[in-house]
Amino acid sequence: MVSIIPVSLVILMGSCHQGDTTDWKLVWSEEFDYEGLPDQAKWNYDTVGNAYGWGNRELQFYTTERDSNAFVDGKYLHITAHNEHFKGFNYTSARLTTKEKGDWLYGRVEVKAKVAGGRGIWPAIWMLPTDWEYGGWPQSGEIDIMEHVGYDPDSIFTTVHTEAFNHNLNTQVGLGTYVPDCEDSFYVYAIEWEEDRIDFFIDDNLVFTFNNSGNGPDEWPFDKRFHLILNVAVGGNWGGLHGVDDTIFPTSMVVDYVRVYERK
Repeated sequence: MVSIIPVSLVILMGSCHQGDTTDWKLVWSEEFDYEGLPDQAKWNYDTVGNAYGWGNRELQFYTTERDSNAFVDGKYLHITAHNEHFKGFNYTSARLTTKEKGDWLYGRVEVKAKVAGGRGIWPAIWMLPTDWEYGGWPQSGEIDIMEHVGYDPDSIFTTVHTEAFNHNLNTQVGLGTYVPDCEDSFYVYAIEWEEDRIDFFIDDNLVFTFNNSGNGPDEWPFDKRFHLILNVAVGGNWGGLHGVDDTIFPTSMVVDYVRVYERK
């Protein structure tokens, strides 16, 4: 999750994924069918970047085991950003990861969610390498299944980052999709990650494909295990490009389920 603005925009009326779901076997899931804090057997709280703005000049303090920022109501997970003074910050939120509790190499990862909205907000569903075997960011890669910036309320962005393809070099690879009700309706955001490509879907519409060039890890570091991240950021180089509207808070990303499949 880095400051990047993909330049292409497509309308969510494209080619529909016609894959046979019987080809997939469910290997990990979170249905949020309980109440309270997120299940500690599946989720971690990531807070290490609070000290340096997560490399993106983000404004929020990510909290740990604080139900005002992350809670499950028996049906949905709510990740909520607040405008409040907390530990020297003016905003709080949560960043959940599955690291060492859910790590995968290839497969289908899908998350059904309704994104947080409002100018200055930056929710994301994404993946980072668990072991960083090719080096630090961006050498070991990043997979952005879904990003949304509140000042662009009708768009969803899907992106990959590698050593060769990243915004620092102005070589980023990604796509924007027109989803005008994404802040009000649930969509299934998914990838199907194979040895030769990563396909990105919104409600089973194929919106973007990143192919393995065969030129090694500088262009394709996606042959190592990755884990999932769910978070709602405030501000940052991209999310805060047009400032933060303090009247939008609290604002939440609501997640219905997370499901991970492997090929049978």
